[in-house]
Amino acid sequence: MWLLAQASDKQLFQVLVVVGVVILLFLGLIALAIFARYFRLWIQSVTTGAGIGILDLLGMTFRKVNPEVIVRSKIMAVQAGIGDEHGVTSKALEAHYLAGGNVPLVVRALIAAAKAKLELDFKLAAAIDLAGRNVLEAVQTSVYPKVIDCPGRSMGKDSLDGVAQNGIQLKVRARVTVRANLRQLIGGATEETIIARVGEGIVSAIGSAQSHLEVLAQPDRISKTVLARRLDAQTAFEIVSIDIADVDVGENIGARLQADQAEADMRVARAKAEGRRAMAVAAEQEMLAQIEKNRAKLLEAEAEVPKAIAEAFRSRKLGLMDYYKLRNIQADTDMRASLAKVGVTTQAGKAGGS
Repeated sequence: MWLLAQASDKQLFQVLVVVGVVILLFLGLIALAIFARYFRLWIQSVTTGAGIGILDLLGMTFRKVNPEVIVRSKIMAVQAGIGDEHGVTSKALEAHYLAGGNVPLVVRALIAAAKAKLELDFKLAAAIDLAGRNVLEAVQTSVYPKVIDCPGRSMGKDSLDGVAQNGIQLKVRARVTVRANLRQLIGGATEETIIARVGEGIVSAIGSAQSHLEVLAQPDRISKTVLARRLDAQTAFEIVSIDIADVDVGENIGARLQADQAEADMRVARAKAEGRRAMAVAAEQEMLAQIEKNRAKLLEAEAEVPKAIAEAFRSRKLGLMDYYKLRNIQADTDMRASLAKVGVTTQAGKAGGS
């Protein structure tokens, strides 16, 4: 029995040894696989001082972060003198990667800003990138100013049209030089706002000129007036200069407006005269109707005269001789009236012949 028990313990020990060896071999294979996969990145990190270990690389895989992107970005930053003291840590790079940001682009923007001695930290660069702006392009625009045509091509016209106080139209084309304002990139207005504001300022400056000759003689007065208004406030850019590229003389808007006003006044006066004529014609017609009415009343009154004479005969208030005298007087009056008309006609004929 004792020998049997001793043999059983020996077999159990051998089994445990075999299991341990298998486990060690399995763990060794896993370690070898991990080492083989991350050896190249780990060597690059160690030799460049990026400070990212094997376990960090393994943790990135579990967190679904591309280790190669993080390692290369960290190496790029360290080689450019931007390390953990500047906020560029492996954890910060991983967080930005998981947030959907473009880690290499942010690092290149930080390097470009550092070389150009611009104030840009990792938090601001990451925020700009997550806001949808191209942070590297913004840094490049800060170093090399950008030129914007005003009016822009999207506006659909070739020039900005303004009218001076003397009524002459001027067509202006300008070029605006801007550089990016990194502090205003988040929430700041874009190029379209700059173009709109500059266009408004140019039109306003032309309108404030007494004569178009003043603008033609000193085009820079437009630039000075527009720059004094600080049109780049609350925008993602800072206006460096506004240069007037071309000024053309357009139409005489004032004369055309005056001609249109004169035409309108003439039409109004013509309408008023036509109204007065119509009223005069209506009044004339009313007078003619009144004459006809009075003439009818006269005929009606004359028709009563024979009746009155007959009534006078019947009542013996009028005698036959009195009636003949009345008729003679009436005939004499009619004759004199006829002679007067003939005399007037004769004098008028003589005056016309002479």
